[in-house]
Amino acid sequence: MEPRPFWHTDIHADRRPFLLGRGRIKAALRGWFTGEGFTEVECGAVQVSPGNETHLHGFPVTWRPEGGAEQTLYLHTSPEFAAKKLLAAGETKIVDFARVWRNGEQGPLHAPEFTMVEWYRAHADWTVVIADTLALARTAQVAGNGLLSWRGRTCDAMAEPEMLSCEQAFARYAGIDLAACLDNRDALAAEVARIGLDVRADDMWSDLFSKVIVTIEPKLGEGRLSFLTHYPVCEAALARPCPTDPRWAERFEAYACGVELANGFGELTDAAEQRRRFVADMDEKQRLYGRRYPIDEDFIAALAHMPPASGVALGFDRLALLALGGTDIRQVIWTPFPG
Repeated sequence: MEPRPFWHTDIHADRRPFLLGRGRIKAALRGWFTGEGFTEVECGAVQVSPGNETHLHGFPVTWRPEGGAEQTLYLHTSPEFAAKKLLAAGETKIVDFARVWRNGEQGPLHAPEFTMVEWYRAHADWTVVIADTLALARTAQVAGNGLLSWRGRTCDAMAEPEMLSCEQAFARYAGIDLAACLDNRDALAAEVARIGLDVRADDMWSDLFSKVIVTIEPKLGEGRLSFLTHYPVCEAALARPCPTDPRWAERFEAYACGVELANGFGELTDAAEQRRRFVADMDEKQRLYGRRYPIDEDFIAALAHMPPASGVALGFDRLALLALGGTDIRQVIWTPFPG
């Protein structure tokens, strides 16, 4: 039997407490940003590129300018490129409650169209936006049902969070010395095979890293928030290298109940390095998926004028879902994506 649509009155009645809770949490987060002196912006959704990360897929749109040739543009997967142009223009503390689109992503924790809270602080260290993320999770918990929860697991955002580097996480949960395998595909492949994961002949270093990290993620955020930090620099396309050890990047992800909630960076502002990373990622996308996205040259140009900054992308729907104790992301989306 086909599932009934969300607009059936009994289905909407079941969802409505979650939707009203979403509104409370959104208002609470907005209040927090206002208190911190942020300017709320609204970045345009249609962009030259949806983003240049290997495994993110965009929705193409056709632009037909009057008297001009048709052009393929894209709905953004994040407001990042446009927001950084605003930093280059002189903004210093900005936040966008952005509607974003990611093709092919759908499930209890994924929606093809969702809300991403993305914010940036110019001239701020990445530790500052880690503290922001913790504060926002606590704000959502207070506006929600008392704890963050998902599928029988709970997380108290008020507790002292766990800070764990990727190197520490690989050692603790997989018994792998990640530092010894950096830039050595065969060494990492041997370790991945040793712990019983499948290794294919065409797996790149990044593929092998991903196979391990997905076994680690469900173990994070148990009882308290976990911040996974210091990713290998090759796994942080838009983050700057750590000044004390450039093998690692100023990238973190936040987890509750095994669910990723946020991804943040000390932002890369080296335009030449950013272009190199984008080209490499698009080469890999071409290899894996047979397609590539254009590079937004206006974004590359803006990086030369962008101040040092740190920023975070937080999945608002996921945070609301966990704060309200839901079981499916569609419960907290007013009009879920068709299909």
